[in-house]
Amino acid sequence: MTERPTPDLTIAETRVYRGANVWSYDKAIHLVVDLGTLEDFPTNTIPGFTDHLLAMLPGLREHSCSRGKRGGFVERLVEGTWLGHVAEHVALALQQVVGHDIRRGKTRGVKGRKGVYNVIFGYADEQVGLAASRLAVRLVNHLVEADPEFDWDAALEEFIKRAQRTAFGPSTQAILDEAVSRDIPWIRLNQYSLVQLGQGVHAKRIRATMTSATSAIAVDIASDKDLTTSLLGAAGLPVPKQEMMRTVDAAVRAAERIGYPVVLKPLDGNHGRGVILDNESEDDVRAAFEVAQAESRRGWVLVESQIVGKDYRCLIIDGRVAAIAERVPASVTGDGTSTVEQLVDTANADPRRGVGHEKVLTRIKVDDAAVTLVREQGYEMTDVPPEGAHVKLALTGNMSTGGISIDRTFEAHPENVEIAEEAARMVGLDIAGIDFICPDITEPVRETGGAICEVNAAPGFRMHTHPTIGEPQFIAKPVVDMLFPPGATSRIPIVAVTGTNGKTTTSRMISHIFKGMGRKVGMTSTDGVVIDERLLIRADASGPRSARMVLQNPRVDFAVFEVARGGILREGLGYERNDVAVVLNVQPDHLGLRGIDTVEQLADVKAVLVEAVPRDGHAVLNADDPLVREMRRRCSGQVVWFSMEEPGHETREMIDAHCRRGGKALVLNQTERGEMIVVKHGPREMQMAFTHLLPATFSGRARMNVQNALAAAAAAFAAGAPLHDIRQGLRTFSTNYYLSPGRLNEVDVDGVNVIVDYCHNAPGMRMLGDFVDRVGDSMESSHELARPSRIGIIATAGDRRDQDMRELGEIAAHHFDVVIVREDNALRGRARGEVAGLVTEGVRAAMAEPGGVRCKQVEEVLDEIEAVRHAMARANKGDLLVICVDQHASVMSELETWSSVAQAGAGATDDAPAADPDFSPSPADA
Repeated sequence: MTERPTPDLTIAETRVYRGANVWSYDKAIHLVVDLGTLEDFPTNTIPGFTDHLLAMLPGLREHSCSRGKRGGFVERLVEGTWLGHVAEHVALALQQVVGHDIRRGKTRGVKGRKGVYNVIFGYADEQVGLAASRLAVRLVNHLVEADPEFDWDAALEEFIKRAQRTAFGPSTQAILDEAVSRDIPWIRLNQYSLVQLGQGVHAKRIRATMTSATSAIAVDIASDKDLTTSLLGAAGLPVPKQEMMRTVDAAVRAAERIGYPVVLKPLDGNHGRGVILDNESEDDVRAAFEVAQAESRRGWVLVESQIVGKDYRCLIIDGRVAAIAERVPASVTGDGTSTVEQLVDTANADPRRGVGHEKVLTRIKVDDAAVTLVREQGYEMTDVPPEGAHVKLALTGNMSTGGISIDRTFEAHPENVEIAEEAARMVGLDIAGIDFICPDITEPVRETGGAICEVNAAPGFRMHTHPTIGEPQFIAKPVVDMLFPPGATSRIPIVAVTGTNGKTTTSRMISHIFKGMGRKVGMTSTDGVVIDERLLIRADASGPRSARMVLQNPRVDFAVFEVARGGILREGLGYERNDVAVVLNVQPDHLGLRGIDTVEQLADVKAVLVEAVPRDGHAVLNADDPLVREMRRRCSGQVVWFSMEEPGHETREMIDAHCRRGGKALVLNQTERGEMIVVKHGPREMQMAFTHLLPATFSGRARMNVQNALAAAAAAFAAGAPLHDIRQGLRTFSTNYYLSPGRLNEVDVDGVNVIVDYCHNAPGMRMLGDFVDRVGDSMESSHELARPSRIGIIATAGDRRDQDMRELGEIAAHHFDVVIVREDNALRGRARGEVAGLVTEGVRAAMAEPGGVRCKQVEEVLDEIEAVRHAMARANKGDLLVICVDQHASVMSELETWSSVAQAGAGATDDAPAADPDFSPSPADA
């Protein structure tokens, strides 16, 4: 143990989970931190650490930690806790400083690594959470040993500013809060305020307070103040006299025609910028014209009669008044001792005031216009106004210029309410801000001389949700009601499929079933993203980003996601929950990567899907796999079992007991006519289909596809599909290349029976080997003169363990007469030839076993296409060739070429017909 602590806390690895993950049911940030020498120094051994930390972040006193009560974390600090745990709480406290109410976190040691910890905590905004983690580590190290270059106050202020830059504005946040309260999912589409509410076909978009239902024409009309006034005037609504000018001389003449005083404003301005009031002379008009024209995008300036009165904003949502606020221009009130400048500083010190729209009030800006206005009232900025004197700093009551708001929602005269609603209808806006100028909103404006001075698209909500005076109005409710009326759905059904083997085929089967029902299915798999049976992206799309891509597609009304281990470990699920989770199997594959060293740990990763099932959802689990069977304890919804075991087996007895309690399951029963898939629901049993009649099962010989069909049928049944639609889907799904590329595709090439499959690991090779034996035995029985050979081209990925590669070769040796070992294009960190060498070692080891194995010859041909050519050259008619592919399109194109050559006759290679273009390799395959 060192004598004194040194600031050794470092972040070794950072991951951002964007959905449910192995550590949390919701999105989280995962840090792997190394304490170094600080492992020997818990907090109670570092003098002054706790006191200084609490002084800097007093919010930590509220943290309950594991004690479950306020102050629990402080108790842990006093007793002594490790600094990785402290970093977790500091990151949470920093997010709470900027208004993100995040409380989820945990710290766990990394097994076998002293002083290294997994630190996990929730976040609301990804960038803010990451910034909080970095600042937390800096602060902890600073408290261990003071860093002269670290200024805590400056660092905290910069962190707050960063959070404010990425935060949603008050209007957007209000809508999102309401959506979340109704369980409506949302996705941020850019770094600003463009947000999708809902999923797939049910999705709606908002940008601040504009929605996907907002008319573009209506926005254009509202942006043209002259046109707006003309339309409203033609409808008989009270509007000021107004003329549109482009030169200062014309503006002066217009002011004289209208009559002083007049208001000058940009034709297409916003937020009150460039609006000049109280122009009572030609000189005033000339001065104001320059200011207004500078804010006009097209150079046009409006000159209109000035309506005297108070400034009111009427918020119209879906044709009805939702809120009314009186807007009071920025001003200060004298106290008899402070200068105007000091009064402004005092007002801006209000914690409710911030820059722009970041807070409920905006800081008062002292510019030349404000100084001039103060001077016109008889003061300079350095003067001390008398106590009670009211000094205006702006003429308009916009919140963006420092004004305040007073709620007047329930005080407006009914006639004024009708006028505001009619104005919104005339312009055509679903959400509109109608600006009234009138002496008193409680009296009819037609009698008091008031008028509508402006109609605004995308009006701000904060003057209504956070009024300076009065009750806040919950105006996000009618917005969400408009987008999602009561009873409307916002989610699409999601079926997620995981397992070591069979994920892609099962996903395709489920998609095929629902496509047959007329659904627009979005599917992700290791082959790409498919929308309504059209391949949009050809890539490994079994991760969370591809899932979000499907959920954003406006055509999709049903989603099927293949979920791989890597995506879960890297980013989580990428969505909140799945209605149906399918777990096929858990086998020792991809071990030794990302901290997953045992098959039990791998099962924990795949169980994330089961934990993401809601109470009204289902988990479809393989009852024959002990690790999958244990996942039932993690499911909040119902469990649907599927099993290949025969009646009388202990697994079937467990399933029977489950069904007696009203549960669901799919099993296999033997009948006189063959093996039958049976649906069990409570005491009922319903026959689904004979396995030998399903094309994908090769007359029942492909046992892996019998299991996949069980899982797919169970998932479809859990998702509400009728039995006849499930039956029809399974009967019409085959493993031809067009429906299931790279998965048990059968091709006859000049009499050679070729099977193309993606098999790439030892458990998959066992199942493929069983299929090869069943198919091979049937072929041998039909050939009396010579036994057909079984040739296998095998390979595996370079990121697997050496023993896994050898095991693949050992298993293949039991099922093939000739094994040709190739390698993938992507070696994943291995040297060329290294992977093939390890697989070959496994084949040779099996061949050397006492009693021997089927394999009599093993060869290495590293290039995939060369391996195919080599195998085809040595294959005879009647032989069985199994190709475990990496780039299936390239392999199918090569086989098509061989088939064309054979058809054209020997020696006709140069004149052979072109290969099928659908088999041509894509850029990803090349």
